[in-house]
Amino acid sequence: MVEPARQRIDKWLFFARVLKSRTLAGKFVASGHVRVNREKIDQPSFLVKPDDVLTLSLERRILVLRIVGCGHRRGPAPEAQALYEDLTPKPAPKGESAPAAQAEREPGAGRPTKRDRRKIDRLRAPDTDH
Repeated sequence: MVEPARQRIDKWLFFARVLKSRTLAGKFVASGHVRVNREKIDQPSFLVKPDDVLTLSLERRILVLRIVGCGHRRGPAPEAQALYEDLTPKPAPKGESAPAAQAEREPGAGRPTKRDRRKIDRLRAPDTDH
């Protein structure tokens, strides 16, 4: 069977097993969470072709996929993974992020007083006169 040159985005997302159903794929695209070649789309009938780059903003992550081919059916996972190339950048290791600077006080000092708060404000904005 000859591969189609173009395919609807909702159908492709379903065949590539990115989303669980074609209905969910259509709603996902219509809600504006998909970009094709950096252009935001909101029509589930938008036609995609091989070499298009999709940017999908899912709940907890962003996926960047390059379309390699159009599917004929929703097959097993290896068949679905053959439809795209994953270009998603690897997340930074959790231990390498710089810790946020915190103001330190003596243990047991309690809440800061107004005087302490004013001193903290002067430290944060030294160029303003108080």
